[in-house]
Amino acid sequence: MLEDGNNHEYLVPDVPSISSSDVIEPRKFESVRNAGGSLGDTQIVAISGAIAGFLSGVAVCPLDVAKTRLQAQGMQSQNENKYYRGMFGTLRTIYRDEGSRGMYKGLVPIVLGYFPTWMIYFSVYEFCKDLYPVLFPGYDFISHSCSAISAGAVSTICTNPIWVLKTRLMLQTHVSTNPTHYKGTWDAFHKIWKQEGIKSFYAGLIPSLLGLFHVAIHFPVYEKLKVTFKCYGDSELRPERTLHLGRLILASCCSKMVASLITYPHEILRTRMQLKSSLPRIVQKRLFPLIKNTYHREGFRAFYSGFATNLFRTVPASAITLVSFEYVRDHITSLNDNILSSPPLPENSSLN
Repeated sequence: MLEDGNNHEYLVPDVPSISSSDVIEPRKFESVRNAGGSLGDTQIVAISGAIAGFLSGVAVCPLDVAKTRLQAQGMQSQNENKYYRGMFGTLRTIYRDEGSRGMYKGLVPIVLGYFPTWMIYFSVYEFCKDLYPVLFPGYDFISHSCSAISAGAVSTICTNPIWVLKTRLMLQTHVSTNPTHYKGTWDAFHKIWKQEGIKSFYAGLIPSLLGLFHVAIHFPVYEKLKVTFKCYGDSELRPERTLHLGRLILASCCSKMVASLITYPHEILRTRMQLKSSLPRIVQKRLFPLIKNTYHREGFRAFYSGFATNLFRTVPASAITLVSFEYVRDHITSLNDNILSSPPLPENSSLN
């Protein structure tokens, strides 16, 4: 058990490792203090997380489009023969019909969405990380899970309208039975507001909140695998942090696949609530009627439509997120250390 100057205590594992997940729980930097022009711990992690999420979102946008099309097509098309089949088949079809621009539909909402999502997430998480240990002393797993769920709930509620716009733009295609044309992000916002009302911007919110259990599964498993794979080195002779990138990516991908396998159906329900379809509102916008309708029309397999595509998407997304998060965070921390280590100018000094 270690204690810093702010009376924060940390459990340190036997292997040289961070006390908890880099992505979900920021580690404390002993050398970084919020003084002068330097950044604090929360600011560093928020900026790093936002940039990492943005980069991964842009990089895997084509796979996100393919996954969204596969998730939604059962409700968009009444035909027995599905238009999109498999990940590579879907990508080929999108490119054939819409060109390279079709691969990046919804990119603007992705850019607009990731920055506030991660900023809000980490800010709330920092607050909850100090709150829940007081409510649940001695129960680190419960404290970490509750902090992650609380932060995810707040960020999801605040940014849900952005993801509705993303889904609508990604699904804008001639296959849709309701081909409302959106010229862009602002036009989509305006038309949804005028035609469907403000409530439509929170379509799919309940499945999104149910999806927070994904975090509660993903990161505890990720934490366990980080220790098992010794992602941050296994030598106590080296005091500095040694990052084993391959092991970290493996731990992230394995834990992501486990969590996705268990919680993936919520993504199907969320996407289908957010699209515009010919189903009665009482069926599409209500969770249990939508589950019943989906199962009756398409069977259990419908709840895992696009699952393989989603896994192909999460592997590069995890790699990009972790690499960029580590790089940006360490770079900003290094700059902060330089600022803090620089001797202050004398009070009576002047520049000629």
